[in-house]
Amino acid sequence: MIGKLDEAFRFHQTALSLRAERQQVLASNIANADTPNYKARDVDFNAALKQALGPGAVPATATATAAASGPGKAAANPLAVALTRTSSAHLAGNAGKTTANGAQMMYRQTAVQGNVDGNTVDMDVERNQFTDNALRYEAGVTFASGQIKTLLTAVTGQ
Repeated sequence: MIGKLDEAFRFHQTALSLRAERQQVLASNIANADTPNYKARDVDFNAALKQALGPGAVPATATATAAASGPGKAAANPLAVALTRTSSAHLAGNAGKTTANGAQMMYRQTAVQGNVDGNTVDMDVERNQFTDNALRYEAGVTFASGQIKTLLTAVTGQ
């Protein structure tokens, strides 16, 4: 019984976790808007969700819900640098290629010319993406809450 409940809420847990990570990445972009040579980053939510849930694990309704939530244009980092551990006590790093849940980090391509200092953060784009992601997070919480209330109603028989 509990296994079925876990499976029923796995999608929502994973989606909300990825939304929270994407929110952190977008907040980092906004915080570094004035940092020279900072490159705006983003997470492809759809690809990360499919990867986190495994092949064929995304329910049809979830796929429709997540379809319009991608970050837009993004490209892989052509200048990736591997980290070198100089001591066995150091933690292995991933050089910012993935988030904590393993979602692939990408650099956002800008449609407008970058700043003179090499920064690619466009505050209008970042604010829009931040707000859109926050709204989708809240919608996910509301949907999961509704499912929990439905299950409680079924269990209590009211």
